[in-house]
Amino acid sequence: MTDPTAAAPAPLITFYGDDFTGSTDSLEALAMAGVPAKLFLEPPSPADLARHPGLAAIGVAGTSRSRSPAWMDAELPAVFAKLRALGAPLTHYKTCSTFDSAPDVGSIGRAADIGRRLFGPAVLCVVGVTRHERYVIFANLFAAVSISGGREIFRIDRHPTMSRHPVTPMHDADLRAHLGRQTEARIEGFDFRAMTAPDASAALAALTERADVVVLDTFDAATTTIAGRLLAEHGARAPAFVVGSSGVEYALVDHLTRTGVLPLAPPPVARGPVDRLIAVCGSCSPVTEGQIAWAEANGFAILPLDTVAAVSGDESAFHGVLVEEIRRALSERPGVVVHTARGPSDPRLAPTRAALERRGLGNFDSSAVLGGALGRVLRDAVAATDTRRVVLAGGDSASHAVSAMGVETLEVAGPLVPGAPLCRIAAPDGRVDGVEISLKGGQVGGPDYFARVMAGH
Repeated sequence: MTDPTAAAPAPLITFYGDDFTGSTDSLEALAMAGVPAKLFLEPPSPADLARHPGLAAIGVAGTSRSRSPAWMDAELPAVFAKLRALGAPLTHYKTCSTFDSAPDVGSIGRAADIGRRLFGPAVLCVVGVTRHERYVIFANLFAAVSISGGREIFRIDRHPTMSRHPVTPMHDADLRAHLGRQTEARIEGFDFRAMTAPDASAALAALTERADVVVLDTFDAATTTIAGRLLAEHGARAPAFVVGSSGVEYALVDHLTRTGVLPLAPPPVARGPVDRLIAVCGSCSPVTEGQIAWAEANGFAILPLDTVAAVSGDESAFHGVLVEEIRRALSERPGVVVHTARGPSDPRLAPTRAALERRGLGNFDSSAVLGGALGRVLRDAVAATDTRRVVLAGGDSASHAVSAMGVETLEVAGPLVPGAPLCRIAAPDGRVDGVEISLKGGQVGGPDYFARVMAGH
């Protein structure tokens, strides 16, 4: 008889996502390169892995993006230790590709400190993702945004959205300076000139002897491939902790594909269309605002969540009524969008903040409260309508919404838009088990994003 707790081969990489939408971004990078991968809500035990054999990459979807340093100190060491025990050469703390964070909430610097204490060697940092139009050059971050029908590139501290993020605005594009406000670690850059030099491997190894965090440039195919090689070499010397966006996974799989290691399995294919969709949005991003406007103009029902009641703890005042409104709307329309805000100027924002303050809570607490409410509404609406494809929009709130739905694991079901694949839910609750879900951050997707999800490609 097979021992369900017997050790499995070590994975190529493990990762902890600081929110759920970002976690599925890394999951997509791996799965589409032919790496069997799953995303868990808690670090898996040997018995868990025995139920999911053959995995070459293992992720844990977390909520640290909206958490305090004290929460990180209490929770992350055990998580990182459990991931390290799985034996992968690289353990990745996955951040958003906009790298937005602050000393008091979502501190990437604090996460790097915790990982460095456990793993020892210097932490490599890879943030640029050309697929997502995120570029790092001389350790400075640039990102694209849609303006007047076109795409423009901004330094992240001048980005129209990320420079004004309501919780973690980006005030400095230099990732060394940005991280330097969150940690006392010694931070250095390893720019493209050093990366493309013949002695790059030796030079980086020497730099990691005197620096605690090293930021690699990634802004094109060449620097991405080189970053992947340097990451692989770094992890081959000793199990290593790395920080950054899905650029870590894209760089690594590019290197492993070029060296013939990948693919290990056929990548998922497009899923095709469905006739109905439920989306819940906890994002106040202008991008999501535009997507809601498109949905309204194309026949979707647009339903506001009573955010004041939600943050006041009076969920019974709206939950059942909202689920019934969703059921009725789907009998007549192709889709429903439930939202907590229609952009950064929504008039509900001020009374919602006031309601949070009355409970002694702050802005970053809204993600947990509103995300949980959205998740419970979505779970019950799926059961009431037998909807088999859904959307969760909003990086911080989606993390809490997925937990509230009772999800156990996610795997990529098929490609969709960069950074937001279709995933398949596994859950003990049969009402949501097998449902396809796309989790998207506020900056992801074009105006017709919901139509893309319905079309399944």
